[in-house]
Amino acid sequence: MSEFSSQELSREDKMLIALKRLYLGEISEGELLSYLRKDLLKVSQESYAKLVGVSRRTLSDIENNNANLSVKTLNQVFKPFGLKIGLLPRFQEHLDAVMKL
Repeated sequence: MSEFSSQELSREDKMLIALKRLYLGEISEGELLSYLRKDLLKVSQESYAKLVGVSRRTLSDIENNNANLSVKTLNQVFKPFGLKIGLLPRFQEHLDAVMKL
């Protein structure tokens, strides 16, 4: 995700680009969370885990795509970014069609 490190982009622009990559299937939810935590907030896993009320191990598992968590927990870790878990089409062509509407 280093292509987002440009100083010209705002934090919001960086987040929107990262979200687009998620929607396009280029990155996972865990990779998105890791990027947002490290590159936008610039905080450690320990600090972020305390902020959102989960263990550092849980946060690590999410970021490494090794977690099978509830929607509640996932919403909890994405809440500081104004994000929540939602439904997306399973097939890329369906997502592309929705994005064109």
